[in-house]
Formats: sequence, C-alpha cells, structure tokens
Amino acid sequence: MALTSSVLGDDTVLSRLDRAFFRLESALTLLGGLTIFALVFLAVVHVLSRKFLNAPVPGYVDWTEQFMAIFAFLGLSYTQREGGHIRMDILLGALRGRWLWLAELLSVIFMLLITTALIYGTWYHFARSFDMNAPLWSRDSSIDIALPLWPAKLLVTFSMVLLWLRLALQIWAYGRALARGAERPVAVPLVESAAEQAEREALSVGAIRDE
Repeated sequence: MALTSSVLGDDTVLSRLDRAFFRLESALTLLGGLTIFALVFLAVVHVLSRKFLNAPVPGYVDWTEQFMAIFAFLGLSYTQREGGHIRMDILLGALRGRWLWLAELLSVIFMLLITTALIYGTWYHFARSFDMNAPLWSRDSSIDIALPLWPAKLLVTFSMVLLWLRLALQIWAYGRALARGAERPVAVPLVESAAEQAEREALSVGAIRDE
C-alpha cells in the first residue's frame, strides 16, 4: 500500500538509514494493527461463547491486557517519523529556516532525554519481573490464568529503544538542516499547512483506490 508522506528522501546515508528504519517501523505498526484485529475477533468469540455456550474464553481479560502493549507501543517510532505525535504546529508554522530547525532540534533532544529515562525505568520493571529460575521465567503473572508479565514489559522497553533510535536520526537530520540552512531537509516530517495536509490525505486515498 503506497501512502504519501511529508518526509523527503535522497541518496545520502542519512536518508537511506531513515528509509531502512522506516521499513522496520512500518512492519511493527502493521503487527500492531493485526493485533487489534485479532483482539476484536477474540472479543466476538468471547461474547458469543458466553451467551450461547455459557463458556467464556478463559483469561480473556488477561490476554487482552497483555496484547495491548503490542498496538499501544510498537507504533511510537513510526508515529514520530511521520510527525503524528502532539506538536505545536501553529507555533512551528510561523518559523522559517534555521529558527524552525533549531526549535525542532531542541524539542527532539528533550524527547530523547525523556525517552532515555523511560528506557531505564521500563527495563527496571522488566528485570524485576524476569527470573530464569522461576516458572515461565516470571516472578509475577496475571490474576486469572497466570500469564507471565515480563514479555509485555520487555516489549515496552523494545519500543522505547526504537523510539530512541528514531529520535537520534532526527537529531542528526535537524542538526544537518540547521548547519546548512536547508529549506526542505530529509528524514524529518515537514511542517505542512492545512491545505497541504488535506492534499496529501487525498493523494493517499487515491493511492489506496488505485491498488
């Protein structure tokens, strides 16, 4: 499925790394979408089996809670790459040139520091849960059917590491744009007007229909 994006590319090492990493981010985001579909299917089976067979799916809540980590966190890096997180577009839209790239660079550096702290915290929670000598390698488990909790906790750390790498790429890109005074740098989401966003979304819908 070909969708348009505000992120530009060229033949530089930075852009090639961006595109390669984006393929991984896209695959993980697709996995998150498939997980949502699977949970919807599980919910239908749970409701129907409880109503007609008086036999709900064992540990339905436990499974749902564990798999929520997949679609809640695996898309963080993808969304950052596409500029989908909360941004002050009204303020950034008023900036131009190096002032814009400086503001973007400072915000991404701040996010990188926060993400670093989150990596440490989430790894700490994973380490408290994981134990090679315990049953299923877990010191804690879900309430109903005793699912080990460490896989979901490790997934959160993994997602934070991916986000950290994406932010590091963007720091490189914004720093490069700041140094060169580039008008349209590669490997970062460009600030778009409402009209430009609408046009890009229309092109995305057209691309989907053509396929």
